Amino acid sequence: MAHERFDYPRLTKLGVGLGLALFTVGALGTLVAPAVVGPLPAWEKTLFFDAEAAGVVLTLLSPFVFGVLLPLTE
Repeated sequence: MAHERFDYPRLTKLGVGLGLALFTVGALGTLVAPAVVGPLPAWEKTLFFDAEAAGVVLTLLSPFVFGVLLPLTE
């Protein structure tokens, strides 16, 4: 279809990639940062945990939203 507004396969891949990147940064930050810079403040621990959680949610939901749900509604 030449009139599609969105490139759903590309959006799916970008969403999964962003989710994996967020999870990786959060997990590595949780594990490596205390060994490098010492104890982390509570806000940094929360930031890394939230990045991990958002990464998992984004990785799991992107294929469903951009690969199944939105193409069906178009």
